Amino acid sequence: MQIILLDKVLNLGGLGDVVKVKDGYARNFLIPTGRARRATKDAIADFEARRAELEKVAAAKLAEAQALGEKIAATTVKLTQKAGVDGRLFGSVTNHDVAEELGKLGFEVAKSQVRMPNGPLKLVGDYTVQVHLHTDVTVDVSVSVLGETA
Repeated sequence: MQIILLDKVLNLGGLGDVVKVKDGYARNFLIPTGRARRATKDAIADFEARRAELEKVAAAKLAEAQALGEKIAATTVKLTQKAGVDGRLFGSVTNHDVAEELGKLGFEVAKSQVRMPNGPLKLVGDYTVQVHLHTDVTVDVSVSVLGETA
């Protein structure tokens, strides 16, 4: 299916690109989320008429994500979990826990935006976790897991 992108999509293209994708990807994800439209002659003409407006909105989103990223990068998230004597946690610290703690600190971050490359944290210590705020903005956040003996 030929579509026109209304937003930058990772590994696919940027604003205004006409690309060919599988029908299910377009119908089930890109079109319902507002990231794309079918590439008909009318849609392309409509897009060209609205291009400046869409570029302005995209630039505003990017600037907002960069400003939030600078604030988040300066913070350290401290989480306390029950741990054994050897420093292993009873359970683990997941992306949900990090996103919830960032929310308490005043940063609205969805758990899907928190990326943990090595999986959940299972030991006491200091770690670096990535927060993916925008397709062009990824910020490293320090997470300090503190042990609490039972």
